[in-house]
Amino acid sequence: MPLRRVLPTAALALAVLVAGCGAKDEAKTRVRTGPGVTDDTISLGILTDMTGPFKASALTRMKGYDLYLKQVNDRGGICGRKIELKQKDHAYDVQKALDAYFDLEPQVLGLLELAGTPMTAAIEPDLMQTRTLTAPASWAASLLGNPHMMIVGTTYDLDVINGLDHYKRRGVIKEGDTVGHIYAQGSYGDNAVEGSRFVGTQWNMRIAEQPIGETTADLSQQIAALKAAGAKAVMLSTTPAQTAAAVGVAAALKWEVPFMVNVVGFDTAILESPVGPAVEKQVSVVTSVAPFTGSQPGPREVAAAFNQYYPNDKPAIYVDHGYTVAKVFLSVVEKACEEGDLTRDGVLKAFQDTNGLETQGLTGPLRYSLVGRPSATQSYITKVDSKAPGGLTTVEELFESELVKLKGTRAK
Repeated sequence: MPLRRVLPTAALALAVLVAGCGAKDEAKTRVRTGPGVTDDTISLGILTDMTGPFKASALTRMKGYDLYLKQVNDRGGICGRKIELKQKDHAYDVQKALDAYFDLEPQVLGLLELAGTPMTAAIEPDLMQTRTLTAPASWAASLLGNPHMMIVGTTYDLDVINGLDHYKRRGVIKEGDTVGHIYAQGSYGDNAVEGSRFVGTQWNMRIAEQPIGETTADLSQQIAALKAAGAKAVMLSTTPAQTAAAVGVAAALKWEVPFMVNVVGFDTAILESPVGPAVEKQVSVVTSVAPFTGSQPGPREVAAAFNQYYPNDKPAIYVDHGYTVAKVFLSVVEKACEEGDLTRDGVLKAFQDTNGLETQGLTGPLRYSLVGRPSATQSYITKVDSKAPGGLTTVEELFESELVKLKGTRAK
């Protein structure tokens, strides 16, 4: 008799299990899929510089990706599929990047990272053809016209405006002053200096421009010229090595001018160099992504996860950058899943329908429905601090200059 009771119960449990699996499988089959999507996985691509001049930031950013992907996969993935990354190294070489891209592109739903201005320029035409949603490791405004590019945060020019606004409100600069701007020519520096020019026009300031090449190493001439011009502050849109060189020259000249640096021009390794003390004394960093020591819930979550999984590694702001990009990108993929369309067109539609996406202070609220407009307009102001994990502490929380609003109105 007990045996008869057990058998129906077991059969019922099995039936429920089979029904549950059937419902899950049916849900999977209802979702349209495209490249990079199987019944079990969603593959995203990473095409970056793992062995070249920008390997430090790239490898640190990948830890941020991994931290967020682990959270997503631990809760079951997206559409019943685990998220995986397929990585390629281009070593900051355009031909290597092209070769790697054409191998990688058919295997992935989208590119979670495409690093390097020359590489992005070379690959961008094909991204338009393949309709591959791509997150560039860049905040250049020139990418805003491409509807396939996901720029997470404020563009370089708006960061500069916010940074100089911070200086003006604190009395570092005022109307009629001269402000220096050293910038590496290319999509990064050319976009950044647009912000200084706008500030100069609006606040009657003279902008003393010093363009340099991406590989310029000696900035003695540029710093001497800005000192002679009486610059009250200097904006740097440079590489980390060039930032160190500029501040080093100023220190040698005993010129204690304040420097404001776009975030890509800072690396914690600078603090371990001979110019580290001068950098700590004179440099602030403007960034649309929260520093590792950020007090908002998002940055605190990143710090807790990083300290748990990478207890012996040194943190940096690029951990938060990677985590933020992964969070935003996968939010779009989840939205596409809810719409039952994990094709590239489905992901692009979800991307372009995204508005008011909150990241808990990792960056400002994001919107992607307006092609040609930045996804966010707020910036953090941070100060270099050798005692802080990641080398930066917050001086001013996310804010938007009135000039940023004015520039946005004129761009419409």
